[in-house]
Amino acid sequence: MDAMQAYISKPWLQHYPESAPHTIDIPEVSVPDLFNQVTEKFGKKTAVNFYGRNISYKELKDQADRFAAALDSMGVKKGDRVALYLLNCPQFIICYMGALMIGAVVTPVSPVYSSSEVRHQLTDSGAKVIVCQDFLYDNVVEAEVKLDKIILTGVNEYLPKLKKLFTKGILGKAYGGVEAPDSATMADQGLISLQDLLKKHSPNPPKVEIDPVNDLAALPYTGGTTGHPKAAMISHYTIVSCQAQAMEFWGHLLEEGNETVIAFLPLFHIYGQVIIMLTGLVHGFNLVLFTTPDLDKILNAMDQYQASAFYGVPTLFEYLKEYDKTNRVNWKKLKLVVCGADTLHDTTVEDWERRTGSRIIEGYGMTETAAASLANPPHRPKRGSFGIPLPNITAAIIDVDGTEAMPVGEVGELVLSGPSIMTGYWQRPDDNQETMVELAGMTWLRTGDLVKMDEEGYFYFFDRKRDLIKYKGYSVFAKHVEEVLYDHPQVKAAGVVGVPNPKVGQMIKAYVVLQAEARGKISEEEITEYCKTKLAHYKVPQIIEFRGELPKTDVGKVSRRELREEVEEA
Repeated sequence: MDAMQAYISKPWLQHYPESAPHTIDIPEVSVPDLFNQVTEKFGKKTAVNFYGRNISYKELKDQADRFAAALDSMGVKKGDRVALYLLNCPQFIICYMGALMIGAVVTPVSPVYSSSEVRHQLTDSGAKVIVCQDFLYDNVVEAEVKLDKIILTGVNEYLPKLKKLFTKGILGKAYGGVEAPDSATMADQGLISLQDLLKKHSPNPPKVEIDPVNDLAALPYTGGTTGHPKAAMISHYTIVSCQAQAMEFWGHLLEEGNETVIAFLPLFHIYGQVIIMLTGLVHGFNLVLFTTPDLDKILNAMDQYQASAFYGVPTLFEYLKEYDKTNRVNWKKLKLVVCGADTLHDTTVEDWERRTGSRIIEGYGMTETAAASLANPPHRPKRGSFGIPLPNITAAIIDVDGTEAMPVGEVGELVLSGPSIMTGYWQRPDDNQETMVELAGMTWLRTGDLVKMDEEGYFYFFDRKRDLIKYKGYSVFAKHVEEVLYDHPQVKAAGVVGVPNPKVGQMIKAYVVLQAEARGKISEEEITEYCKTKLAHYKVPQIIEFRGELPKTDVGKVSRRELREEVEEA
């Protein structure tokens, strides 16, 4: 058997859940079609619970239909881009679904973006219309991008009456000091109120023919596998495929129309958008929606509403395993506890299981794969592995600098093939040529992730390709060094990057955040000596820098990209 055949033979299939088919038929339907079908079936059931305000499927569809009609009246046509610059709120769901109903393409913008980042996304996507959280409007002004229409909406618009006065408390510290434009400013600048639009238009949008396979649904932006933010072209079929694959894999645990999911992960991010929001809405789940991740409120809601599924990221589980109020929830009663967006440390898993008695199911996905593409089978997870490919997905490992398949057990670049893979990057032909490759008669996505597969077909993450450090000809995985640093009892957080050096290629630099009680008491030399006891000589960081905090990505993991940029600027 040649190396590629070892992957194409799919050794992981023998470890599938008994109820999960090896391949599934993906229906060629649009996302709104699926939503409409569920609404007919579960119209009176709660679709979204927003701080105690229940919104039924019927009401949610009515609001989405009205928004679709409003966009049509503004001249938005099939294929036009509509930007959503919103926090987690019912308006995100309403405007997302409404835009898709008339064939428009949604491009979600991170609410923590600066005006220059907003400018890049709006310009690159060619968005005609933006729906903006009212207090983020100044960033849109400073972006200086010409838009046909700017629609503003406030978080309080869908809050229960008694909670509308406490909007600032719900927004939390992150947005406490920002103000929304007043009615005079809105009138003077030609801004449109979302609520005025919804009241003005009837829930009768025009019927638009959508080709699910070829028509785009979303343009989510990502750092991608090669640097600068770019949009992954995600079709309706791509989204439908991803949620269908995930549900068939672990769907035996979840019952259509009868589950409650805590939705606090950001909906603009592909993880929250597809795995939580869209999968929930096309299966009749109740989404308990949070604008900001207030842990006390989330834990209370899990207990109050008897949540059956919880989706998180590694930093959250790391925090929760020590949090004094985590025991408010009987985690063993949850049907599914899932972790994605980064790799879990073994100590986190061990401490979590010891604390809660429940098991975290780790998975893997990318923006380019419309979220999940691999996951651990619930009945047979492997610690340290992010699992096995979902139905209809084939995974393989190839040489980092070429296209030759690597033998089983050796580290190389992960490539993926299947229906939930993006069609390419938006207006990036050069990146597409580099990222999408033809091998063994199939089209594959080069993920940029360095992984290996074991004999049973389970995959293990080592590092990002761009984070591989070359020191004196040795290959050093930044993640491996970070894991050793995290094992130090006085290290709270760590980030490792390569520093260009003409003599050795790259020096290894570690940014370290110490626990509060250790600050000023532990030296850089002590950290170096600790690493020498745990790492081969060439993996020991040559530079240690203590920090009070480290830059984070939108989903809470340490941003090596920003650390590298600091090095480059220096």
